[in-house]
Amino acid sequence: MIRYALRCKAGHGFEGWFRGLEDFETQKATGLLACPACGSGEVDKALMAPAVSTARSKEARAEKAAASVRQAGAAEAAEPAQMPAIAAPRTPEQAALMEKLRALRAELTANAEDVGTAFPEEARKIHYGEAEARGIYGAASREDVGELLEEGIAVMPLPVLPEDRN
Repeated sequence: MIRYALRCKAGHGFEGWFRGLEDFETQKATGLLACPACGSGEVDKALMAPAVSTARSKEARAEKAAASVRQAGAAEAAEPAQMPAIAAPRTPEQAALMEKLRALRAELTANAEDVGTAFPEEARKIHYGEAEARGIYGAASREDVGELLEEGIAVMPLPVLPEDRN
């Protein structure tokens, strides 16, 4: 994953994570990128300092991530990890972005299997070649997510929409 510093036409800065430059360009071209502050779809990459990765910095980041997962506490780790809900749209641009998120989520869930709370185990089976490679989604605790990431298994939360909280 690559993190890009982004800036909208109005000058608001934010960041986005992409698989690569091609993903960024595709999302930009299809209108999936929008400024979270003003909803502008005119988004470009901003200048950013290169991230130089060394063995020590990788170890430090891995330890920091593991420590933050441990600090979450056993009670919190037992609960499924959840993304904060996206606020209800206030502008037409935000409403359009919300509809795109709904469509994206619908496409992701239509083309994947809901494995529920078995998500961590099933993700490992797929990663290690013990199960058929396929798209899955489900629930995982913060601790499970941290462990999956430490094992090099890429996971990403589905967008949580306002209606999910009702």
